[in-house]
Amino acid sequence: MQKHSCRLALLACLLTSTACIAAPSLGRVEKVPRDVYLMTVDGIFHGRVQKGLGPPYLRYQWPGIYAEIIVTDQDAYFSVAKEPVILHVYVDGTEVAKLVKPAAGIYQLADLGRGSHVVRIESASENQAGPLKFGGFAVFHSERAVPPAPRKQQIEFIGDSHTVGYGNTSGKRECTEDEVWSTTDTSRAFGPLVAKHYDADYQVNAISGRGIVRNYGGFKADPLPVGYPFVLFDKAKAYQDAKWKPRVIVISLGTNDFSTPLNAGEPWKTRDELHADYEATYLKFLKSLRARNPQALIILWATDMANGEIQAEVKKVLDKFVSDGDKRTVFLPMNGLTFAACNWHPSTQDDETIAAALIKVIDERAAGLKPR
Repeated sequence: MQKHSCRLALLACLLTSTACIAAPSLGRVEKVPRDVYLMTVDGIFHGRVQKGLGPPYLRYQWPGIYAEIIVTDQDAYFSVAKEPVILHVYVDGTEVAKLVKPAAGIYQLADLGRGSHVVRIESASENQAGPLKFGGFAVFHSERAVPPAPRKQQIEFIGDSHTVGYGNTSGKRECTEDEVWSTTDTSRAFGPLVAKHYDADYQVNAISGRGIVRNYGGFKADPLPVGYPFVLFDKAKAYQDAKWKPRVIVISLGTNDFSTPLNAGEPWKTRDELHADYEATYLKFLKSLRARNPQALIILWATDMANGEIQAEVKKVLDKFVSDGDKRTVFLPMNGLTFAACNWHPSTQDDETIAAALIKVIDERAAGLKPR
């Protein structure tokens, strides 16, 4: 390899690799020595990310982060830290590698062929324990690489494990913690499916096990609306992006509030008290979203789990929101899912069902999104 003097990359992307799927016509991914001299190039990164300390890593914790760059007549490079993450690498829309729990280092995406190619890396994993780190794109000095233009359409998905894609690629319901981790794939959950249908940029702002006021089984952690305003779960920095203006916001919250019985010592003595807190807090959360996104279509969807309690509560919230004057929020009941994935979660088949139902509502309500 020809060497050029320049600095190495680390800015933002998301990669790691223990397994590579070769696709000769599109490219192959392989780890390269650290003495390769490269020049950092800026890709475009979607989702909530924060510059880290030390090496110029970006840190992220919300699921569904993805990065893109356009390279022309050359190989592409990216750097990664050793992280518990699964990443998918795409070239011109076709997956060329699945990278699982990577070794730290620099990776080369080679044999791309002549012409311009869009390289895209999608994070599949959920990580509540702490932020993940990722490096950035790079090329040899003097080569050409540019970030693609942001898409004109944006969609945001807010929720819990159903939105994360918890264990969705599993072929069974009984799973160990390791199996849940390895079969969770946010990139194949309903949110990215809907966004890709419209060629829209997206954010998946969801945390498994969290609710509006109560988490699964009553465990103590920030409910989703408490953590939502921040870049990371430590709540140290508020998320702000003037360019993030989703035309559609899809929310599914309530499963964890109501799918388990109340325990002694929880703040609510009765189910009625829980209902009242849920309704008031959800309404406040919706009003805050509407204030930032006055023209967005908001879709509240809920399954028929918990003997219909979830849907009944979401409907109450919607009715109050509409009676207060909102005209751009709708309710979508989601009945008849198989829940065939880990721990009775929606499977990828269910994700496709949910995506189709959401697309139907978006099209019917003329949300301004145009299919790819």
